[in-house]
Amino acid sequence: MHTTPPASPHASGNASPLIAELIALVHSKSLKRGTFRLASGREASFYLDAKQVVLDAHGSMLIGQAILQRLQSLGQMPDAVGGLSIGADPVTSAVVTMAGVQGIAMKGFLVRKEPKEHGTKRFIEGPVEPGHRVVIVEDVITTGGSSLVAIDRAQEFGLIVERVITVIDRLAGGQEILAARGIPLESLVTIRDLGIQPDES
Repeated sequence: MHTTPPASPHASGNASPLIAELIALVHSKSLKRGTFRLASGREASFYLDAKQVVLDAHGSMLIGQAILQRLQSLGQMPDAVGGLSIGADPVTSAVVTMAGVQGIAMKGFLVRKEPKEHGTKRFIEGPVEPGHRVVIVEDVITTGGSSLVAIDRAQEFGLIVERVITVIDRLAGGQEILAARGIPLESLVTIRDLGIQPDES
């Protein structure tokens, strides 16, 4: 494997300085080498600890700005962003916070793995209502399992899921799984940007 990120469509002049800076931060803070078992159950020779970036002040700012830029480039902004707790929670907060800084009306929501046993007993928490157009966010996507859970819960609640945006895509089939459900996937960083090929598991 490469030890430093090579020139790539993102890292070269084809991406914004914001994305290039995010790639460098992910490479320095999130990429771990070794033998790891992923949430999907797969074993891998590298691990991407996205929380080292999404819970960093500078990283959170970059992610919030980058996702907002991506949403703006795609056209009409959604009513809300959110995803499966706990991985998506800091990503949601980053986007909502940066939206507020820029004067953009944006709500956030959390998708519980299990409903609360008291109060509203809902899977969905936050100021969203049935009929709202939403984007599911992720810190890292591998096979897309977490995204599918979030999509199912959101749709059961009555939300209209337009797409998924992930900070990091491991290029391990998540895009294809989501496409089969008619949900497009957008990624800020892929493992190719870090000098890793999809077959290097």
